[in-house]
Amino acid sequence: ATAIRVAIILAKLSVLPVRRGFWGARIGRPHTVPTKVTGKCGSVTVRMVPAPKGTGLVAARVPKKLLQFAGLEDVYTQSRGSTKTLGNFVK
Repeated sequence: ATAIRVAIILAKLSVLPVRRGFWGARIGRPHTVPTKVTGKCGSVTVRMVPAPKGTGLVAARVPKKLLQFAGLEDVYTQSRGSTKTLGNFVK
């Protein structure tokens, strides 16, 4: 029980704000990432590219859930490396 409690506390402490932006005209609420973003953990590199409104999340199953949770609606993603290691892929 203690390990679960500590894991929940660490997860809550490591939450980061996500900047959202527009693609094209600034009409409505921000729906995508403002610029191309690249992240790396271990051998996995993930790249997010802004997408036009209505595109949806073009991503694999696991990052799609994270991006939905972050409030993004339209993003292209690309990943390289050993994406089987979900710990590195999700970070």
